[in-house]
Amino acid sequence: MTIYSFSPFGYEGALVTVEVDLRRGIPATDMVGLADGAVRESRERVRAAVQNSGLNFPLERILISLSPADVKKEGAGFDLAIALAVLAAADSGANGDGHAAANGAVLVMGELELSGKVRPVRGIHAAVESALEQGITRCIVPQANAPEAQTQGMHTLAADSLAVAWAALCASPEAWGPSRQSAPSAQRSPAETVDFPPPSGACEFAEVKGQPALVRGLQIAAAGGHNLLAYGPPGCGKTLALSRFPALLPLLTSEEARPVTRIHSLAGNMPHGQPLIRVPPFRMPHQSTSLEGMTGGGKNCGPGEISLAHHGVLFLDEAAEFKVNVLQSLRVSLETGTVTVSRAGRSSVYPASYQLLIATNPCSCGNFGSPGKVCVCSMRSVEQYWRKFSAPLLDRIDIRIPVFPPASASRSHAAPGTVPPALLTTAGLRRPIAHAVAAQRCRQGKRNQFLLPEELSHCCLVDDDASQELDMAVSACGFSPRARASCLKLARTIADMEGSGTIRQEHMAEAISFRKNEGVLSFDF
Repeated sequence: MTIYSFSPFGYEGALVTVEVDLRRGIPATDMVGLADGAVRESRERVRAAVQNSGLNFPLERILISLSPADVKKEGAGFDLAIALAVLAAADSGANGDGHAAANGAVLVMGELELSGKVRPVRGIHAAVESALEQGITRCIVPQANAPEAQTQGMHTLAADSLAVAWAALCASPEAWGPSRQSAPSAQRSPAETVDFPPPSGACEFAEVKGQPALVRGLQIAAAGGHNLLAYGPPGCGKTLALSRFPALLPLLTSEEARPVTRIHSLAGNMPHGQPLIRVPPFRMPHQSTSLEGMTGGGKNCGPGEISLAHHGVLFLDEAAEFKVNVLQSLRVSLETGTVTVSRAGRSSVYPASYQLLIATNPCSCGNFGSPGKVCVCSMRSVEQYWRKFSAPLLDRIDIRIPVFPPASASRSHAAPGTVPPALLTTAGLRRPIAHAVAAQRCRQGKRNQFLLPEELSHCCLVDDDASQELDMAVSACGFSPRARASCLKLARTIADMEGSGTIRQEHMAEAISFRKNEGVLSFDF
């Protein structure tokens, strides 16, 4: 019998072999293998839990080895594995081969109470995936973590006490029952395979009044995964509209859900009763978030907000109030789709393909460029306010929308795009998004926002009029190569929403209008 546990460090983590050796001598328990204080304390918890469960704790000298020896083991998740390894070693010595000796390898995780009850721990999903990669197909986990361990190919036993776990370890492998298998899926059309979360009253876009251009921008952003910036005075509805954005996001595919679930499992954020996180994450960190909180770190190189938003949305409300170094930390992850977290000579790479939404005021007082309001900020103050967002960061934002109070919206610049009033409901907005997402999954297997430069010529077929429209805009507006590619991606998304295989002039014109800096600000983004 080989008992494994799991050390959650970074995104990868490491399987840990738990070995126990019993020797004659003064009864004592020693532990080797670079264990931290919480793991070393498990010696007393295990002893009390075994005795209070009606089992016999060995009276020999006990040596517990956690290998590999150069990986630091942290947390109380090793308790159950250590207890079972001690019992298995004692049983093997008393009964020859022992009841559990021939039962192969098993992954065990759980924290023990002194009574013998098993408490939940974090990182179960990541541990199960790592075990399957090593050919381990059985695991014992706390009852509260059972849904998280329901992975295809794994025989899972949920234990609420040490006694139940020990009985399962001694049982024959056949007694565990079959592993979880994937359910067969019926054949459906591409548009039908795009599902959305159930509607809720808090996410109804019909409540967003007088902002058709903003709603249209959010619809396009949801359809293609594009980054979006909304700026305008306080009270104009920026936060109201952007906070409803999750209602426009389709459910994740199984391939997308697995890394998302692994990240949230490592962070201890798993929703109760869900084996996979299918709803795209929507992270809305506070303005006081530190650099470590945004990018990740800590003693275990845990995930930050950037990684927790993987395959989802990172929404920065009142973005100018964030620290400059926090805002600049977004640049690399937006470009590469990953974030590297380092600590004490070790590093871990987290996936971080997320969609960035930014809402901000146009200046410190919030009234710059707003009709009928007086701005008390100097031009130098306004420039310093916007310099918090560096040009490289803003250049990675595809959609920029000036937002005015609904009462003055008619006096604003022409809206870059509109949605018919009958389609301003959440259900009406979802239908074109479903067509666009289905087309992107069939064509390239990812959202248009994440197309590489070498993929644009293949995926973005442009007719002559649209090509001429783009060339004129590049010349007139001085678009950078990234801005030109951004217009192509936006136009591709708009064409996908209409079911058009070719980008036409009207698609390109709308894409350019969203990319250009139109509205109350005169700064060159």
